[in-house]
Amino acid sequence: MASDQITREIFINAPIQKVWELISQPAWWVGDKPGPDKVQVDGSRVVADTKYGKFPVLIEQSEPPNYLACRWASSFPGEEPKRGNSTLVEFKLTSKVEGTVLRVVESGFSNLAATEEEKRKYFKGNVQGWEMQMEVLRKRADY
Repeated sequence: MASDQITREIFINAPIQKVWELISQPAWWVGDKPGPDKVQVDGSRVVADTKYGKFPVLIEQSEPPNYLACRWASSFPGEEPKRGNSTLVEFKLTSKVEGTVLRVVESGFSNLAATEEEKRKYFKGNVQGWEMQMEVLRKRADY
């Protein structure tokens, strides 16, 4: 597979704490905008219920207000994230005088237990998903 990670970076006209409050909402990016229909939280495990199915998300690391890492099996609805079916989503926030820079990196597509064609399809779908979700987030956060 030619590309293993999706990277998106946006500037948000809001303080880092406000952006952190939005990105640390459990599984806010799962599903169509503006996010999942329903979310169940059990410690570091979150289940996002969408029209596409249920998606468990595992919070792997949280360092407020600068870093959040989650693992999810976006291409395998209902499956618990594990080796072979999941990607890692990292949110990195940097405070600037005029607002916050948010960088999102989703990686691990080449390790999915799927054909090369399926991996490309999953990658492409998530590229489009992040473009949409980043704009949704910017609109929610901007003053």
